[in-house]
Amino acid sequence: MVCGRSYAGRAAYRPRPTSGGEAFPHLSTASMRGRARFLPATTDHLPHFGAAVHEPSIELESFIRHLPKVELHVHLEGSVQPETLHELSRSKGRLEKETRAWISERVRQRYRYRNFQDFLQAFKLVTLLLETPSDYAMATARLIEGLANQNVKYAEIIFAAGAVLWKKQPLEAVFEAAASAARTAQKVFGVRVQWIFDAIRHFGVEHTREVLRWAARFQPKGVVALGIGGDETRGPAELFKEIFREAREMNLHVVAHAGEVCGPESVRQAVEALGAERIGHGLTAARDSAVLALLRDRQIPLEVCLTSNVATGVMGRIEDHPLSQFLDAGLVVTLNTDDPAMFGTDLVNEYLLAARTFGFTREQILRLGQNAIRAAFLPESEKLSLLTMMPSPA
Repeated sequence: MVCGRSYAGRAAYRPRPTSGGEAFPHLSTASMRGRARFLPATTDHLPHFGAAVHEPSIELESFIRHLPKVELHVHLEGSVQPETLHELSRSKGRLEKETRAWISERVRQRYRYRNFQDFLQAFKLVTLLLETPSDYAMATARLIEGLANQNVKYAEIIFAAGAVLWKKQPLEAVFEAAASAARTAQKVFGVRVQWIFDAIRHFGVEHTREVLRWAARFQPKGVVALGIGGDETRGPAELFKEIFREAREMNLHVVAHAGEVCGPESVRQAVEALGAERIGHGLTAARDSAVLALLRDRQIPLEVCLTSNVATGVMGRIEDHPLSQFLDAGLVVTLNTDDPAMFGTDLVNEYLLAARTFGFTREQILRLGQNAIRAAFLPESEKLSLLTMMPSPA
């Protein structure tokens, strides 16, 4: 089992490299408007991993569905829905049988995995089907379409730049296609998007520095942060201290996956050695009061992903998640989806799950939404604009 991860460190296979990309005809504004009506209006189709200890009222459920939202931790590759996988496999004339079997298995398992390695194996097919710039453009357009349906107003999408480089795919063409798709989708759906370039920490320092160079190059195209994921044991934070300093000097924000599987020391190192401005997951911080105090005193937001942590086997039950402990300790907490298509969830479901499991009130739900806005890598004027869209807790 790997100790900590992000998509960039997930796949353990050798994909065949691709080059170049063809035109992507699916990104006209008319075609995207036409697709929106097919998106589900409820989350009844989604699995619920927690017991409904506190079933939210109809009023609270409606409040959550209509709440303007911000998504800060969503992997592009992990957002590819089954219907899109079908489309990609048919267009390539291969892996169709494997794709059908993959989707059937996800439904049969109710989007749970035996352990983290089982999840990694399942992720292979998604990665195999994302080959060309047009594939990434389709994935981006569909993700933003789905976000709009959840009333998400702003998202920071994690782009696995490290994995694209590792697969020897043309990163410039791939990201240009994804960024172009995002700009088109924003015009249609009104979802503002920025990007986080993610490096594979256990691939070493030079790999991470290469991801940084690409991130800096694409700042004018909406890249706002350098992130790091992968195996925390084989890629301790201290190795990347200088690179993260360089990123900050380039006016890039810095984030890190930490404490998802490894202990609280991993979270401490991400904050103290890397200067991480947000922590992805941060689960194990709950084991160390000093680390909780560090996060509280520095007001480092945690990107909590409830369904993800249970689906991958990191936690047995939603009820065991330290979300309430984090809030009671005065930490800044945001709710996110991580890999929504892999876990059969979306952001509405994550808020509903928090309400069902922990009995959160309307005011507490609103505070989580406000936290996400304040934790976003946006100018203060844009944060204020989003905050003014938020409803009254009464």
